[in-house]
Amino acid sequence: MTFEQGRIAGNELFEVEHQRLSRLVADMDRLREGATVEELAGEAPPCLERWQLVQRPAPCLVGLSFGHPLLPGIGRPIITSDLVLLTTDGSWARTVSRWYRLGTPADPESASKGYRPWN
Repeated sequence: MTFEQGRIAGNELFEVEHQRLSRLVADMDRLREGATVEELAGEAPPCLERWQLVQRPAPCLVGLSFGHPLLPGIGRPIITSDLVLLTTDGSWARTVSRWYRLGTPADPESASKGYRPWN
């Protein structure tokens, strides 16, 4: 994202990214306080089936999306935004944009590998 210094106010792209990252930080704070992923993800988080961990310049997930709020369709192939958190059991992932409930991995080994972007 590019922006002109001193002219952030009114920059729509900056505001969207700020809100997205603020939600991520809020979720991380709540996890630290003991909240569960189920509490944070809400009632109808999108689900990825046949998911696998892949790399682009930043780690992300690819898979078949069910119930995504912005990408309609059933079993639609998607690439997520950057992966930030992944539960060690491979059941939940937090990307920069949102939580995903993870269904069956494409490769059963994917779920057990674990991923910690801070390591």
